[in-house]
Amino acid sequence: MSTRTRLLLFVLPALGVAALLVWSFTGLPSFGHYPGPYGNVVNAQVVPVRHATNAVASVNFDFRGVDTIGEEFILFAAVMGTSALLRVQRRERQEGSSDDRDESHPAAETAGAVQVICMALVAPIVLLGIYIVVHGHLTPGGGFQGGVILATAPLMVYLGGRYIVFRQVSPKGLLDFGEGAGAGGFVAIGFIAMLAGAAFLENVFPLGKASEVFSAGTIPVINLSVGLEVAGGLLLVMWEFLEQALVVRG
Repeated sequence: MSTRTRLLLFVLPALGVAALLVWSFTGLPSFGHYPGPYGNVVNAQVVPVRHATNAVASVNFDFRGVDTIGEEFILFAAVMGTSALLRVQRRERQEGSSDDRDESHPAAETAGAVQVICMALVAPIVLLGIYIVVHGHLTPGGGFQGGVILATAPLMVYLGGRYIVFRQVSPKGLLDFGEGAGAGGFVAIGFIAMLAGAAFLENVFPLGKASEVFSAGTIPVINLSVGLEVAGGLLLVMWEFLEQALVVRG
C-alpha cells in the first residue's frame, strides 16, 4: 500500500470525525445549564436516602451497582487474560533456553536523586490512596481512583532502582489473592443483602450520619473491595510485564 493511499485512508475518516465533533459541540447547552432531570433526582436522593455526600459514588455503587460490577469484572478479566498470556509466554521462553539464569536480576543504574525522590513519595502515595478510598462516599474519589493511586506506590520502589524490594512488597501470590478477593467482595456484599431478605446490593448496613466516615451503609465497604481489586490488578499487570521484560532482556 502506497503512502498516498494510507494518507487518504486516514484523512477521510478523520475529516468525518472532526465534522461530527464540531456538529456535536454546536448542540451543547449553555454553560451552567443542566437540561437532564436524572442529575436533579440523584442530587435530591443521595443525602436523605444513602447519607452520602458524593453523588457519583452513590450512583456507581447503589443506583446502578449491578452495572458497576460488570465494569469491575471487565478489569478483572483483562488482568487475568494478560497474566495468563505473559506467564505462558515466559514459561515457554524459559523452557526453551539452555542457559541457567539466576532468579535475582541485576538492578538498573538509577541516579541517587531519583532514588531519594521515588522512595520519599511511597508513604505519601499510600496515605493519599487510602484517603481517597476511605472517603469515596464523602468526596470525589473512591475505590477505582484510590486503587490506581495505591498501585503506584510499589511502582515508585521499582523506579527507585529496587526491583528486589518491589517483588518483596508485591508478591505475586498476594496480588492474585487481593484482586480476586476485591472482585468477589463486591458480589459478596450483594449476596449479604439477599441473605438478609433484601434485593441484590440493597443496603442492609447502618446508614450512620451524613458527612461522617462511618456512614452511607454498604458504599464504603464496596469502595474498599473495589480499591483492593483495582490496586491488586494493576500491580499484577505491572509485575507480569516487568518479569517479561527482564526475561527478554536476559
